Amino acid sequence: MKMFKAKIHITLKPGGFDPQGKAIFSVLQNLGHEMARGVRAGKYFESELATENRRCAKGEVEKICQDLLANPVIKEYSYRISEVTG
Repeated sequence: MKMFKAKIHITLKPGGFDPQGKAIFSVLQNLGHEMARGVRAGKYFESELATENRRCAKGEVEKICQDLLANPVIKEYSYRISEVTG
């Protein structure tokens, strides 16, 4: 059995209402960060998986994202999987 680490990013789909991102952007403007043109808020998760191979790890991460972490109507996700060594 191998160990894999998944690094998962969850974000709102483009065009979706993002009150947290709007609030952060407003504060940035008030602090004088004039180059900022927008902020999108999201979440980051890490999960370790014990499985036979990367393909199985990918399938499990897909299920985790679809079943729990990302409402597919309003959110999207991306992830990277790496093998844990040592």
